[in-house]
Amino acid sequence: MTIVRGLREALLLFVIAGVLVAVAAAIWVAVAGGEYTTRLGIALIVVGGLLGVTGDLTMSRIGMLGPRAIFGAAGERETAGGGRVLTGVGIFLFVGLPLIVVGALLIA
Repeated sequence: MTIVRGLREALLLFVIAGVLVAVAAAIWVAVAGGEYTTRLGIALIVVGGLLGVTGDLTMSRIGMLGPRAIFGAAGERETAGGGRVLTGVGIFLFVGLPLIVVGALLIA
């Protein structure tokens, strides 16, 4: 059951990222001109890379270490995922990497 939930979550993240990137590429083409598929491919690669690096919110946790220590707050638990099933590696493999591959195919 967990596998199905994880794949569903990955599909949802992939679709949301794809739609947002398509809209951003359309705005990019409207403002600067150029070919839509090339701009879409570039945007997909950038967003896929960003999701691969920041998909599991590690960067935001690192940024909050200092303030949490200053105010004496307890550290965050590793198990507190907010209802998410995918880990950072899962987000990279099932969302970020496919976005990069689709983007590279659109550019080529």
